[in-house]
Amino acid sequence: MTIPGREDLRTYAAIGDGRTVALIAADGGIDWMPMPNLDSAPVFARIIDDDDGGCIELAPEGAFSVRRRYLPGTNVLQTTFTTDDGVATVTDALVTGVAGRLPWAQLVRRIAGVRGEVRFRWAVRPGTRLRTAAPWIKKHDGVHLLQVGSTMLAVIGQEVGRPRADVTSSPFSAVRGTFTTAEGSTHILGIIANDDEPLHLADPALFGASLDRSIAGWRDWSKEFSYDGPWRDAVQRSALALKLLVYAPTGAIAAAATTSLPENPAGGKNWDYRFAWVRDLAYTAHALVRFGLREETHAALSWMLGTIRADGDLRVMYTLRGEPVDGVEFFDAPGWSGIGPVVTGNPASDQLQLGVYGDLFAICRTYADAGNVLDPATGRLLASLADRVCDLWRNRDSGMWELPELAHYTSSKMGCWQALRDAVHLVERGAIPVADGAVDRWSVERDRIAAWVAQECWSEDLGAYVMAPGSTALDTSVLLHAESGFDRGERMSRTIDALSAELGAGALIYRYSGMEREEHTFVASAFWRAGALACVGRHDEAIAAMDELVSMANDVGLYSEMISARDGSFWGNLPQALSHLAVVTAALTIRQVVPAKALEGH
Repeated sequence: MTIPGREDLRTYAAIGDGRTVALIAADGGIDWMPMPNLDSAPVFARIIDDDDGGCIELAPEGAFSVRRRYLPGTNVLQTTFTTDDGVATVTDALVTGVAGRLPWAQLVRRIAGVRGEVRFRWAVRPGTRLRTAAPWIKKHDGVHLLQVGSTMLAVIGQEVGRPRADVTSSPFSAVRGTFTTAEGSTHILGIIANDDEPLHLADPALFGASLDRSIAGWRDWSKEFSYDGPWRDAVQRSALALKLLVYAPTGAIAAAATTSLPENPAGGKNWDYRFAWVRDLAYTAHALVRFGLREETHAALSWMLGTIRADGDLRVMYTLRGEPVDGVEFFDAPGWSGIGPVVTGNPASDQLQLGVYGDLFAICRTYADAGNVLDPATGRLLASLADRVCDLWRNRDSGMWELPELAHYTSSKMGCWQALRDAVHLVERGAIPVADGAVDRWSVERDRIAAWVAQECWSEDLGAYVMAPGSTALDTSVLLHAESGFDRGERMSRTIDALSAELGAGALIYRYSGMEREEHTFVASAFWRAGALACVGRHDEAIAAMDELVSMANDVGLYSEMISARDGSFWGNLPQALSHLAVVTAALTIRQVVPAKALEGH
């Protein structure tokens, strides 16, 4: 593998422990790792602040080539470095403990000599937490401790040379070292971190065992993964990527692992996705329950329902601990490739997005249809939300794309239809207790929505569902409602053609009209189109689109938010839950509706 520059987001692979996620470049550098939590201020953030962001470096001295992979069935990354003098592997994981997730973050990097000798250099260079804190180094019982604001880290090694504190490096200090591998040699570099808590200094002799335990734990989880169908490797890798985004302390699911990675070269659209969108959480739980993954599904649904009840309202997103998202904060950092701004928070948190009601009801239906039981409090909550949909569906909202312009977005109305359809279904299953006349009202309003969309949101001139009544703009989010069942007929098929003609770029596609001038193609939309093609009976086209899209992942199978139609480069935050959810959903939909014979070889 040719080593790409850091301006190429394709270079990054992700590891995680259910609490945080690290991004590792092809050259072995860890350029993103909030510690101890995913939404903490990042101690290592070179990906968005090349000078002051901080990083963990580990690479051979001199020229080298790289080959890397995830160990099968895991989120543990193995990188093979080859130099003129030898070969060595680096195995990276955020590790777990004997009893499961550790109460601190612990990174283990195990370097193994394979052939000849390879001289490595390493450095742990903490950053400024987005230029809000000045890191400093001290020594305790021979261990180097790094303090950055409220975060304390320990650098602990075994057979990695004599670590030294370099206090003269500019602009901040680092802990550095060098060592040389030999055939059969093993070397360990570990980082332990906590925030506003005492720090446990683990025995480095136990690091290897913790790494092996983590590998075994990931493989045990993957054994529970029940998918044996087309594009199996891509689906399994997407499921593992989604598992990285599950915040284990609460069961919430982050929309992405990063903040401020731009959607276009001009900047501006640099948002923080380290929050739990109800939409993404519902899609994730919907996929996981179809794989038979019980614990994650239950945790996610329980967290979501409990959070909604506690808040008293259905918001677009919440923090990973279930709190309302509190505004946006801007930081004086340059951003990835100098494209700012760098932010935490997201301005869409208080928007009205009517489609989210359909997302919530869809996962509750999937959960109940899988043989699970909704508790009485959840039933009452859903009944009240169904009544709210009846009252709200005629309102303008911000739509799925979190737009500032309020409108009667077509996909939002389709989502309201989906919510009421599933509410009626849940009543018929006995999952929702209802007052007299309630289900009749839901049924009537469901049918009114369907009739209104058919009348107001269809353009015969364009041959498509439009973005909103009276508009000539097209919107790929309506494709979600081929899978939902709103329309799998001629109109949806013609809409696919209209979208492809105006917004398509091969197998890729832009989100909605005008975006080809502002940003890159949206990965999830491309997979939605593949699934929609299958739903309307265009099976060969669906399979061809999936084959092409699956090949567009990076070398370890990950997707960002967007892909450039010009050069295939990644844009936006990564790994992106919605992208990987779309991979999974499209594969499941195609397997469900396409004859098995047509899928042979996939």
